[in-house]
Amino acid sequence: MITHYKTAKERRQARTRRTLKAVSDRPRLTVFRSLKYVYAQVIDDQKGITLAAASSKDAKQVGELIAQKALKAKITAVAFDRGSYKYHGRIKAVAEGARSQGLKL
Repeated sequence: MITHYKTAKERRQARTRRTLKAVSDRPRLTVFRSLKYVYAQVIDDQKGITLAAASSKDAKQVGELIAQKALKAKITAVAFDRGSYKYHGRIKAVAEGARSQGLKL
């Protein structure tokens, strides 16, 4: 018998996204962190499309880039999806970079 158990990371991601989707109708700013790079996307969940994306080694720069691209696409407010990560370090730097460019999180 093969059963699939969700990992702790998958449970944390699901909990974060469930909370965001229940509360917000704004696009979602999601962040992924690898060992070297940080990636960010602004996603419209209702249409299922990516509206803006940015990546770099510098987390604050990623936040600034994604905010500039979102503002060009006339998106002023987003819901910040940190996924399974704590709001700390590089994830926090992305949020602060986006806020510094005028994006409301």
